[in-house]
Amino acid sequence: MKKTRIHLLSAIVALLLLYSCTQFMQDLSNTVATSPAGLTENEAAAGIKEALIKGITEGVNIVSVVDGYFKNAEIKIPFPPEAANIESKLRAVGLGNQVDNAILSINRAAEDAAKEAKPIFVAAIKGLTISDAIGIVKGQENAATLYLQRTTTPELKARFEPVISNSLNKVNATKYWSDLINAYNKIPFVEKMNPNLAGYVTDEAIEGLFVMIAKEELKIRKDPVARTTELLKKVFSNQ
Repeated sequence: MKKTRIHLLSAIVALLLLYSCTQFMQDLSNTVATSPAGLTENEAAAGIKEALIKGITEGVNIVSVVDGYFKNAEIKIPFPPEAANIESKLRAVGLGNQVDNAILSINRAAEDAAKEAKPIFVAAIKGLTISDAIGIVKGQENAATLYLQRTTTPELKARFEPVISNSLNKVNATKYWSDLINAYNKIPFVEKMNPNLAGYVTDEAIEGLFVMIAKEELKIRKDPVARTTELLKKVFSNQ
């Protein structure tokens, strides 16, 4: 009876092992079947890095010129939402031109600072693992942009805000803003305000950069003409 139990236990273990191996081979087969044809892991990683650098370069080039933010309706930086009341009251008392100058200078500061973002993005790309690359190749149309947002946003904010502050001073945005806030705070019966301009412009500038990078990523995924190298063509041919 004891031997029979041992034989039965051995048979159960063998069946479990056989099932596990079969399931593993099925999972592996599914993974291979859903990978881009003929694409090695190293090629996937290299292709994604190339695509990211291309998207970053194009995105930064678009926004870091005069009117790169200001005349782009998708990413133009308006008055801070918490300062909307300030804007409406200032326009009501005849300071509309000064408000417009402040908005223009805010966007000029973002344009001036945007070029500083590229090295931060490139550093994040260098840390891209093969697993990350495979996930991006097989991911949604903005998977690379989401990767950059996840891996660079904290450092981007930390390094970008001083650049933004400097740019705000350089283009006189800080002066325009201070003059407006002072004028607003002199209006009778209003709640005194002084929103953090540098922090706000930093967040908006970074968000605008990611909007443009996402557009460049989509272009590479969807438009064969945008795949300017053989590696990009191979990596994204099945997208």
